[in-house]
Amino acid sequence: MNAPVKSFTPSRREMIVVSAAAAGGALLVGCSPADLLSIGADTRHFGPFGPFIRIEPDGAVTVVSKHIEFGQGNHAGLAAIVAEELDADWDKVKVVQAPAIAKVYANLGFGFQGTGGSSAIANSWPQLRAAGAGARAMFVQAAAGRWKVPAGEVAVKNGVVSHASGKQATFGDLLADAAKEKPPATPTLKDAKAFTLIGTDRVRRKDAEAKSTGTARFTQDVHLPNMLTAMVAHPTRFGGRVKSFDATAAKKVPGVVDVFEIPTGVAVTASSSWAARQGRDAVTVTWDEAKAEKRGSDAILASYHALASGRAQPAKGDKWEVFDVHGASHAPASGKVVEALFDFPYLAHATMEPMNCVAEVGGGKTKLTFGSQIPTLDQLNTAKIAMVLPGSVEIETLFAGGSFGRRANFQSDYVAECVHIAKHVGGGRPVKLVWTREDDMTAGYYRPLTHHTVKVILGADGFPVHWRHRVVTQSLAKGSPMPAKGLDPSAVEGVKGSPYLAATAVVDGQAITPDSGVPVLWWRSVGATHTAFVMEHMVDQLARAAGKDPVDYRRALYAKAGPSAARHLAALNLAVEKAGKAMDGWTQGVAVHESFGSVVAQVAEVRLDGGVPKVGRVVTAIDCGVAISPDQIAAQMEGGTCLGLSAALYGQITLKDGVVDQKNFDAYRVLRMKEAPNVETWIVPSANKPSGVGEPGTAVIAPAVANALLAITGKATSSLPLVKT
Repeated sequence: MNAPVKSFTPSRREMIVVSAAAAGGALLVGCSPADLLSIGADTRHFGPFGPFIRIEPDGAVTVVSKHIEFGQGNHAGLAAIVAEELDADWDKVKVVQAPAIAKVYANLGFGFQGTGGSSAIANSWPQLRAAGAGARAMFVQAAAGRWKVPAGEVAVKNGVVSHASGKQATFGDLLADAAKEKPPATPTLKDAKAFTLIGTDRVRRKDAEAKSTGTARFTQDVHLPNMLTAMVAHPTRFGGRVKSFDATAAKKVPGVVDVFEIPTGVAVTASSSWAARQGRDAVTVTWDEAKAEKRGSDAILASYHALASGRAQPAKGDKWEVFDVHGASHAPASGKVVEALFDFPYLAHATMEPMNCVAEVGGGKTKLTFGSQIPTLDQLNTAKIAMVLPGSVEIETLFAGGSFGRRANFQSDYVAECVHIAKHVGGGRPVKLVWTREDDMTAGYYRPLTHHTVKVILGADGFPVHWRHRVVTQSLAKGSPMPAKGLDPSAVEGVKGSPYLAATAVVDGQAITPDSGVPVLWWRSVGATHTAFVMEHMVDQLARAAGKDPVDYRRALYAKAGPSAARHLAALNLAVEKAGKAMDGWTQGVAVHESFGSVVAQVAEVRLDGGVPKVGRVVTAIDCGVAISPDQIAAQMEGGTCLGLSAALYGQITLKDGVVDQKNFDAYRVLRMKEAPNVETWIVPSANKPSGVGEPGTAVIAPAVANALLAITGKATSSLPLVKT
């Protein structure tokens, strides 16, 4: 078994190094960010099978997951990778959350510890296969030594090691001997044809029972001795700061312990969440709004239109950036012109569980207990406030009720609030910060407001020969510890590299990312939430202008794009084949998009009920490489489709004079259960390494529905949401 990870006292040099890193200083030669941010944590006390596998005396296998589980079900897939190579008994495999140690548990795609970008399975695939295969080799060697037989004659199946002579032993029987073996530097991995677990319906969620019985632990379930509960009064406009406050009434509320200012507002600590809320609501705050964002969302959008049309010049520091320019710079002399404008509103993440965190600061301890999506950033931001080493910040990561990107931001906003409060309280006394739904809706982050202007000229054959594209949106990279050089890639992902642009002779694609006081953040599918809509709905408009079938039109464009579009074609063909013809009274719309390394094609069946779109059936085809857990892939397609449809039909955050209009679900409409479509999922067979599943299904449903509406009404959709209020 693994020994617990222990703390140690850092050297003076380590203190200097990490202080420089936290302050933005240059990294030392040979030191990675993960190395620096792990200073203060001890990585020397892992068990014989490495940091990802623990094996108990009874033969049970525990997989240590470096990725948080917040509804997406990745723990099952991660465990299956290990169990497959280890040949463990799947029924005896469980999953626990890894401690926050970037040097050991870094996301191989990020370079630091964190979950996001639909990367959990993809980045863990080679790492966990090697871990499982290495542990298996240790048991094989132990058995071979005990039985005096060649290792090549030893077999492993379902946690039982055996030999043709009839000798056999469980993992538990061989544990002591296996622990003494040296793991191979490059363990032999299974051929995919030998998989017995991966790709089967046996790979089901390991957390289903705990979540069904209520024994799964979330932040709200944390109750520590002497713990305080805190809430924060936030400014009514983004960028506002506390000018003064009167806590007289708040301190009269029974249970209120203290009222004080923190960088983001006024905090109230109390003996219960009810007392904290009553006290918070009783505080009178005067806000300094000299630097606050006071524009409404309509005014911001109008400025985007002015930029895209050339009626306004970029502000100082902003400029148009090229993301794709090829072919002759001048437009063809003639051809049918198709122009379209597209507008996308701010979107709230609206997770089932609002933001919360438990912090203990002082008394020789700095600990966070909550659903941490990016532990390394949370450690760094906590360390800056508590004045400790990042690696010494202990994080106990719990389950979380959704994120969609919200729990991962460069500032660790709500985490930092909790740490500031706990530091003020002092003595290591635990503090639980609770955000209400209203806090979440009005004081959080949003999917950026975005505008696209597209002008396409068709050739004599009806296919595009010139494509002019302008994108205006906020940058998600602003404030990053490692900002992008030039254009933020998330602004144009899904347009840049599109097979439709590859199939067009002349392309002029540019984007600009003007600043705004409204805080923005990645939202499930990130840039694809708007780029998929624009590209797929534009293609249907082009097909209509050319008098061609939308499916055949796409096939022809993919042929023009060449081999890079082969996966798009395969997904499209599978979805169309499985969809067949629409039922009477329903109209089909199709869309295909690649994001996070996966290609998703959807056929949505739509009708209008009283002028409102109703989606009855959605047929999905996905190419996501090796399908580790088909059942979970289907679940992610269903969940992603429903979230994407909810946003497409109803989702929008609007501001009036800088104040958010929507404060709860009465105004921020979401999809009802009775409105959820029947989603069928088909997986394109593939031997490629696994790619993303959590997000790719979200972005495709909106254009598929819009394309069905185009076929029904003959009218294109220029803005979302589809249902106007």
